[in-house]
Formats: sequence, structure tokens, C-alpha cells
Amino acid sequence: MLVDFDDCLMGPPVQDLWLLARGLDEEAKKAREDLLEGYEVFREFDRSTLALVEPLRAMRIVYMSGWIARRWEDPSFPQAFPSFKDHRYWMQEYEELVRVAETLG
Repeated sequence: MLVDFDDCLMGPPVQDLWLLARGLDEEAKKAREDLLEGYEVFREFDRSTLALVEPLRAMRIVYMSGWIARRWEDPSFPQAFPSFKDHRYWMQEYEELVRVAETLG
């Protein structure tokens, strides 16, 4: 597997780690721990930043929808994101944001 840690240069390193190991279940936690062990072979990692995972996830949900909306006139976007204008897309995004808020709450 090839991993592109591009967000480590633009954002906190935890951004890339949670994108590779999403979720709150034990499997996701184990995957994150495995990634962190490998990461720490090369570089120190501030584990307190793991608390940023859910806020960063919420920010990404909002950012991605805004990015799609701004680019909607590009003919490739309706093809790439066919459900974007569908009510179900927005309900799914809303429900995910509610879940994030509950974990922070």
C-alpha cells in the first residue's frame, strides 16, 4: 500500500491517520495504533492530537460539500457526485455530523 501523507504538510499529521483508519470501533482503533507505531519509527507523534479526529472529520464533511458545490458547473462533477443534489445525500451528511457532535458532546 502506498500512503501519501500530504496533509502532514498542510494540516496536523493526525488528519492523514484518521483518513486511513476511519471509525470508532475496535478494528479502527487497532488500525490507527498500528499506523502510529509505524509512523513513530520515523517521527514523533503528539498523541494528544487524536482528540482532533472527530472535529477534523466534521470539518472535512462540510468542506467537501462546499468544494463540490463550488465546482458543480464543471461537467465532471455531476458525473462524479451524482447523488449530491439528492435529499438522501444531505440527510446522510447531516446524520454523520450529528454523530460527530454526539461523540464530542
